[in-house]
Amino acid sequence: MSERDIYDITIVGGGPTGLFASFYAGLRQMKTKVIDALEELGGQVAVLYPEKFIYDVGGFPKITGKDLVKGMAEQAVKFNPTVVLGERIMKVERMSDGIIRLEASNGQHHYSKTVLVAAGVGAFSPNRTDALNAAQYEGRGVYYFLKDKSIMKQKKVLIVGGGDSAVDWALNLHQWCSDIKLVHRRDVFRAHEESVAEMMRSGIDVKLFYELKEVLGDGERVTGAVISDNRTKVESRIDVDAILVNIGFRADLGPIKDWGLQIVGREISATGRMETSMPGVYVAGDIAAPEGTVKMNLIVTGFAQAAVAVNIAKKYIDPNARVFPGHSSEMSI
Repeated sequence: MSERDIYDITIVGGGPTGLFASFYAGLRQMKTKVIDALEELGGQVAVLYPEKFIYDVGGFPKITGKDLVKGMAEQAVKFNPTVVLGERIMKVERMSDGIIRLEASNGQHHYSKTVLVAAGVGAFSPNRTDALNAAQYEGRGVYYFLKDKSIMKQKKVLIVGGGDSAVDWALNLHQWCSDIKLVHRRDVFRAHEESVAEMMRSGIDVKLFYELKEVLGDGERVTGAVISDNRTKVESRIDVDAILVNIGFRADLGPIKDWGLQIVGREISATGRMETSMPGVYVAGDIAAPEGTVKMNLIVTGFAQAAVAVNIAKKYIDPNARVFPGHSSEMSI
């Protein structure tokens, strides 16, 4: 074992759940490693909605995704965990001596006494529109992710979609852009009711039963769009500078499916103690399906599951340790 650098816990996933788990493992004085396939910490929040406001994290009446991630990353590295970015874990194997070996796509091996899978929904990619010319202008006026809303300043923007992302971006960019239009293919939204009501009150031009049919441009940038009423098939041309497409994304567990864990659908089965079917391997966050609980893919749920998983992992590697660590306000940190 001397040639192997063995950690107490290795956290696969650097989103909010993984970051909080890293902090909590530090509280329990565990030697910790965090591995993520992305080149930055923050997971879905950092990639999908860094500029959007999050309202359901305790202590913050509202906070942007990027600010939440910044604070969580600062908290996560408080106890100096090893952070490995840009590595996708392909294989997880429990060896004869009880140590778990993780093999990365680049051939690197990681060794750990326990593992916490906090991989969100797995690998994700946006659903792309089939509108004419959309692919030609992707990144030059057609966007699926928006990491910096400053590029939309005083522009005419068309938002496509009817879920939380589309509605939240419409509200976020309202008063920031010179004009906002939102088209949705039906009259039922898949977004929080209050957000939809606020959008309808805001004066944002919402066009129901409309779809994006064609992206117009001058070869270098977007100059307009053709939208169609899917009831009458009547098409309209509108002037826009940018198009933000929010029609969902596809999630794929990827190599996680081959790790030997019990999986149902796109989730890893777990006990109420966040234990998976492999001893020493735990799960938390959106990818977790703990028995006897109501499934809620919320950041706050991930926090709670991460705390449970880390404390159970601590007891697993040190039978003399208590599962309940006491309150942080009583600790010397």
